[in-house]
Amino acid sequence: MIASFLIIFREVLEAALVVGIVLTYLHRNNIKGGDRYLWLGVAGGVGLSALGAWLFSLIAGGFTGRNEELFEGFVMLIGAALLTTMIFWMMKEQNQAQKLKDKMDGHLDRGHILGVFFVVLVAVLREGIETVIFFRTLMVTQTGRQWVGAVLGLIAATLLVVLFFFGSKTLKPGMFFRVTNVLLILFAAGMVAYGVHELQEAGLIPVVIEHVYDINPAVAEGGGYPVFHEKGAIGSIFKGLFGYNGNPSLIEIIVYLSYLTGVVLIWRRNSQN
Repeated sequence: MIASFLIIFREVLEAALVVGIVLTYLHRNNIKGGDRYLWLGVAGGVGLSALGAWLFSLIAGGFTGRNEELFEGFVMLIGAALLTTMIFWMMKEQNQAQKLKDKMDGHLDRGHILGVFFVVLVAVLREGIETVIFFRTLMVTQTGRQWVGAVLGLIAATLLVVLFFFGSKTLKPGMFFRVTNVLLILFAAGMVAYGVHELQEAGLIPVVIEHVYDINPAVAEGGGYPVFHEKGAIGSIFKGLFGYNGNPSLIEIIVYLSYLTGVVLIWRRNSQN
Protein backbone atom coordinates (compact mmCIF):
# COMPACT_ATOMS: atom_id res chain seq x y z
CA MET A 1 0.00 0.00 0.00
CA ILE A 2 2.87 2.40 0.77
CA ALA A 3 4.43 1.80 -2.64
CA SER A 4 1.16 2.50 -4.47
CA PHE A 5 0.73 5.66 -2.37
CA LEU A 6 4.17 6.94 -3.38
CA ILE A 7 3.71 6.10 -7.05
CA ILE A 8 0.29 7.74 -7.40
CA PHE A 9 1.35 10.68 -5.23
CA ARG A 10 4.32 11.46 -7.47
CA GLU A 11 2.56 10.80 -10.78
CA VAL A 12 -0.46 12.92 -9.91
CA LEU A 13 1.81 15.59 -8.49
CA GLU A 14 3.81 15.78 -11.73
CA ALA A 15 0.72 16.08 -13.91
CA ALA A 16 -0.98 18.51 -11.52
CA LEU A 17 2.08 20.76 -11.38
CA VAL A 18 2.13 20.99 -15.17
CA VAL A 19 -1.59 21.79 -15.25
CA GLY A 20 -1.20 24.31 -12.43
CA ILE A 21 1.73 26.06 -14.10
CA VAL A 22 -0.11 26.33 -17.43
CA LEU A 23 -3.29 27.52 -15.73
CA THR A 24 -1.39 30.18 -13.77
CA TYR A 25 0.37 31.27 -16.97
CA LEU A 26 -2.95 31.63 -18.84
CA HIS A 27 -4.52 33.70 -16.06
CA ARG A 28 -1.53 35.98 -15.55
CA ASN A 29 -1.35 36.68 -19.29
CA ASN A 30 -5.14 36.96 -19.64
CA ILE A 31 -5.27 34.38 -22.45
CA LYS A 32 -8.93 34.16 -23.41
CA GLY A 33 -10.24 30.70 -24.19
CA GLY A 34 -7.12 29.04 -22.82
CA ASP A 35 -8.88 27.38 -19.89
CA ARG A 36 -11.16 25.44 -22.20
CA TYR A 37 -8.24 23.97 -24.14
CA LEU A 38 -6.42 23.18 -20.92
CA TRP A 39 -9.30 21.17 -19.43
CA LEU A 40 -9.91 19.46 -22.77
CA GLY A 41 -6.27 18.40 -22.65
CA VAL A 42 -6.72 17.04 -19.12
CA ALA A 43 -9.84 15.11 -20.14
CA GLY A 44 -8.15 13.76 -23.25
CA GLY A 45 -5.08 12.63 -21.30
CA VAL A 46 -7.17 10.86 -18.66
CA GLY A 47 -9.36 9.21 -21.31
CA LEU A 48 -6.41 7.94 -23.36
CA SER A 49 -4.71 6.72 -20.16
CA ALA A 50 -7.83 4.72 -19.25
CA LEU A 51 -7.87 3.24 -22.76
CA GLY A 52 -4.18 2.37 -22.40
CA ALA A 53 -4.86 0.68 -19.05
CA TRP A 54 -7.59 -1.46 -20.61
CA LEU A 55 -5.41 -2.48 -23.56
CA PHE A 56 -2.45 -3.20 -21.28
CA SER A 57 -4.58 -5.41 -19.03
CA LEU A 58 -5.97 -7.20 -22.07
CA ILE A 59 -2.50 -7.92 -23.43
CA ALA A 60 -1.03 -8.92 -20.06
CA GLY A 61 -3.87 -11.37 -19.40
CA GLY A 62 -3.07 -13.29 -22.57
CA PHE A 63 0.38 -14.52 -21.50
CA THR A 64 1.11 -17.77 -19.71
CA GLY A 65 4.21 -19.77 -18.77
CA ARG A 66 7.50 -18.53 -20.20
CA ASN A 67 5.83 -15.75 -22.17
CA GLU A 68 4.34 -14.40 -18.95
CA GLU A 69 7.75 -14.42 -17.28
CA LEU A 70 9.29 -12.60 -20.24
CA PHE A 71 6.48 -10.04 -20.31
CA GLU A 72 6.67 -9.36 -16.58
CA GLY A 73 10.45 -9.18 -16.66
CA PHE A 74 10.48 -6.57 -19.42
CA VAL A 75 7.61 -4.62 -17.82
CA MET A 76 9.62 -4.44 -14.60
CA LEU A 77 12.69 -3.11 -16.39
CA ILE A 78 10.66 -0.60 -18.39
CA GLY A 79 8.86 0.50 -15.23
CA ALA A 80 12.18 0.98 -13.43
CA ALA A 81 13.50 3.05 -16.34
CA LEU A 82 10.40 5.26 -16.33
CA LEU A 83 10.52 5.62 -12.56
CA THR A 84 14.19 6.63 -12.72
CA THR A 85 13.38 9.20 -15.40
CA MET A 86 10.61 10.58 -13.18
CA ILE A 87 13.00 10.86 -10.23
CA PHE A 88 15.59 12.80 -12.22
CA TRP A 89 12.88 15.01 -13.73
CA MET A 90 11.71 15.95 -10.26
CA MET A 91 15.28 16.68 -9.17
CA LYS A 92 15.27 19.47 -11.75
CA GLU A 93 11.66 20.57 -11.17
CA GLN A 94 12.61 24.19 -10.58
CA ASN A 95 13.95 24.53 -14.14
CA GLN A 96 10.99 22.66 -15.61
CA ALA A 97 8.56 25.42 -14.72
CA GLN A 98 10.54 27.99 -16.72
CA LYS A 99 10.95 25.61 -19.66
CA LEU A 100 7.22 24.99 -19.69
CA LYS A 101 6.50 28.72 -19.68
CA ASP A 102 8.96 29.23 -22.56
CA LYS A 103 7.15 26.51 -24.51
CA MET A 104 3.82 28.24 -23.90
CA ASP A 105 5.32 31.55 -25.05
CA GLY A 106 6.38 29.89 -28.30
CA HIS A 107 2.92 28.47 -28.97
CA LEU A 108 1.07 31.69 -28.16
CA ASP A 109 3.49 33.93 -30.07
CA ARG A 110 2.59 31.94 -33.18
CA GLY A 111 -1.11 32.19 -32.36
CA HIS A 112 -1.40 28.46 -31.66
CA ILE A 113 -3.77 28.38 -28.69
CA LEU A 114 -4.24 24.70 -29.56
CA GLY A 115 -0.70 24.23 -28.25
CA VAL A 116 -2.12 24.58 -24.73
CA PHE A 117 -4.27 21.52 -25.40
CA PHE A 118 -1.37 19.39 -26.65
CA VAL A 119 1.05 20.41 -23.90
CA VAL A 120 -1.43 19.38 -21.21
CA LEU A 121 -2.63 16.29 -23.11
CA VAL A 122 0.89 14.92 -23.49
CA ALA A 123 1.79 15.69 -19.85
CA VAL A 124 -1.29 13.95 -18.43
CA LEU A 125 -1.07 11.03 -20.87
CA ARG A 126 2.60 10.45 -20.05
CA GLU A 127 1.90 10.25 -16.33
CA GLY A 128 -1.15 8.07 -16.95
CA ILE A 129 0.75 5.51 -19.04
CA GLU A 130 3.57 5.45 -16.49
CA THR A 131 1.01 4.83 -13.74
CA VAL A 132 -0.46 1.91 -15.70
CA ILE A 133 2.97 0.30 -16.01
CA PHE A 134 3.88 0.94 -12.37
CA PHE A 135 0.63 -0.54 -11.13
CA ARG A 136 1.22 -3.65 -13.18
CA THR A 137 4.58 -4.09 -11.46
CA LEU A 138 2.92 -3.63 -8.06
CA MET A 139 0.29 -6.25 -8.82
CA VAL A 140 3.04 -8.70 -9.77
CA THR A 141 5.38 -8.11 -6.85
CA GLN A 142 3.02 -7.22 -4.03
CA THR A 143 -0.19 -8.19 -2.34
CA GLY A 144 -2.49 -6.05 -0.24
CA ARG A 145 -4.78 -3.09 -0.70
CA GLN A 146 -2.91 -1.25 -3.42
CA TRP A 147 -6.02 0.73 -4.39
CA VAL A 148 -6.24 2.20 -0.89
CA GLY A 149 -2.73 3.56 -1.22
CA ALA A 150 -3.54 4.86 -4.70
CA VAL A 151 -6.60 6.80 -3.48
CA LEU A 152 -4.65 8.25 -0.54
CA GLY A 153 -1.83 9.24 -2.90
CA LEU A 154 -4.31 11.00 -5.20
CA ILE A 155 -5.80 12.94 -2.29
CA ALA A 156 -2.40 13.89 -0.85
CA ALA A 157 -1.04 15.10 -4.20
CA THR A 158 -4.18 17.14 -4.90
CA LEU A 159 -4.01 18.82 -1.48
CA LEU A 160 -0.32 19.62 -1.93
CA VAL A 161 -0.89 21.23 -5.32
CA VAL A 162 -3.81 23.28 -3.95
CA LEU A 163 -1.62 24.48 -1.08
CA PHE A 164 1.23 25.28 -3.44
CA PHE A 165 -0.76 27.32 -5.94
CA PHE A 166 -3.53 28.78 -3.79
CA GLY A 167 -2.18 28.61 -0.27
CA SER A 168 1.19 29.40 1.21
CA LYS A 169 3.62 30.73 -1.41
CA THR A 170 6.49 29.69 0.81
CA LEU A 171 5.65 25.98 0.46
CA LYS A 172 8.56 24.27 -1.29
CA PRO A 173 7.68 21.00 -3.05
CA GLY A 174 11.40 20.21 -3.24
CA MET A 175 11.47 19.01 0.37
CA PHE A 176 8.75 16.47 -0.42
CA PHE A 177 10.60 15.35 -3.55
CA ARG A 178 13.88 14.71 -1.74
CA VAL A 179 12.25 12.45 0.84
CA THR A 180 10.27 10.43 -1.70
CA ASN A 181 13.21 10.30 -4.13
CA VAL A 182 15.17 8.09 -1.75
CA LEU A 183 12.26 5.68 -1.29
CA LEU A 184 11.51 5.56 -5.01
CA ILE A 185 15.14 4.91 -5.92
CA LEU A 186 15.12 1.87 -3.62
CA PHE A 187 11.78 0.82 -5.08
CA ALA A 188 13.13 1.12 -8.66
CA ALA A 189 16.22 -0.89 -7.71
CA GLY A 190 13.94 -3.66 -6.49
CA MET A 191 12.02 -3.52 -9.78
CA VAL A 192 15.26 -3.95 -11.73
CA ALA A 193 16.29 -6.95 -9.64
CA TYR A 194 12.83 -8.52 -9.91
CA GLY A 195 12.82 -7.98 -13.67
CA VAL A 196 16.15 -9.78 -13.94
CA HIS A 197 14.77 -12.56 -11.74
CA GLU A 198 11.81 -13.07 -14.09
CA LEU A 199 14.08 -13.11 -17.16
CA GLN A 200 16.26 -15.67 -15.42
CA GLU A 201 13.16 -17.78 -14.77
CA ALA A 202 12.38 -17.52 -18.47
CA GLY A 203 15.92 -18.62 -19.36
CA LEU A 204 16.81 -15.37 -21.13
CA ILE A 205 19.49 -14.41 -18.60
CA PRO A 206 21.87 -17.01 -17.14
CA VAL A 207 21.53 -17.78 -13.43
CA VAL A 208 25.29 -18.35 -12.72
CA ILE A 209 24.75 -18.79 -8.95
CA GLU A 210 21.11 -19.43 -8.10
CA HIS A 211 21.20 -18.41 -4.44
CA VAL A 212 24.12 -16.42 -3.06
CA TYR A 213 22.46 -16.76 0.33
CA ASP A 214 19.10 -18.03 1.54
CA ILE A 215 17.36 -16.67 4.61
CA ASN A 216 13.99 -18.08 3.62
CA PRO A 217 14.17 -21.36 5.54
CA ALA A 218 11.40 -23.89 5.23
CA VAL A 219 8.75 -23.20 7.84
CA ALA A 220 6.76 -25.92 9.48
CA GLU A 221 3.01 -25.66 9.05
CA GLY A 222 1.61 -23.26 11.61
CA GLY A 223 5.09 -22.36 12.82
CA GLY A 224 5.10 -18.81 11.53
CA TYR A 225 7.96 -17.06 9.76
CA PRO A 226 11.27 -15.55 10.95
CA VAL A 227 11.26 -11.74 10.83
CA PHE A 228 13.58 -11.53 7.77
CA HIS A 229 11.79 -14.26 5.84
CA GLU A 230 10.05 -12.79 2.77
CA LYS A 231 6.76 -13.43 4.58
CA GLY A 232 8.07 -12.36 7.99
CA ALA A 233 7.30 -9.15 9.87
CA ILE A 234 10.21 -7.13 8.46
CA GLY A 235 10.96 -9.12 5.31
CA SER A 236 7.42 -8.75 3.95
CA ILE A 237 7.57 -4.95 4.35
CA PHE A 238 10.96 -4.75 2.63
CA LYS A 239 9.75 -7.04 -0.15
CA GLY A 240 6.66 -4.91 -0.73
CA LEU A 241 8.53 -1.60 -0.71
CA PHE A 242 11.99 -2.31 -2.08
CA GLY A 243 11.83 -5.65 -3.90
CA TYR A 244 13.67 -7.45 -1.10
CA ASN A 245 14.61 -11.03 -1.93
CA GLY A 246 15.59 -13.50 0.77
CA ASN A 247 17.42 -15.80 -1.65
CA PRO A 248 18.74 -13.72 -4.58
CA SER A 249 20.91 -14.93 -7.43
CA LEU A 250 24.35 -13.46 -8.09
CA ILE A 251 23.13 -11.50 -11.12
CA GLU A 252 20.24 -10.02 -9.11
CA ILE A 253 22.64 -8.71 -6.47
CA ILE A 254 25.00 -7.29 -9.11
CA VAL A 255 22.29 -5.39 -11.00
CA TYR A 256 20.69 -4.17 -7.76
CA LEU A 257 23.93 -2.70 -6.43
CA SER A 258 24.96 -1.40 -9.87
CA TYR A 259 21.67 0.43 -10.26
CA LEU A 260 21.89 2.02 -6.81
CA THR A 261 25.52 3.04 -7.36
CA GLY A 262 24.79 4.56 -10.76
CA VAL A 263 21.74 6.52 -9.60
CA VAL A 264 23.50 7.86 -6.50
CA LEU A 265 26.48 9.02 -8.58
CA ILE A 266 24.20 10.79 -11.07
CA TRP A 267 22.24 12.34 -8.20
CA ARG A 268 25.41 13.67 -6.59
CA ARG A 269 26.62 15.08 -9.89
CA ASN A 270 23.30 16.84 -10.50
CA SER A 271 23.30 18.21 -6.94
CA GLN A 272 26.73 19.77 -7.48
CA ASN A 273 25.72 21.48 -10.74
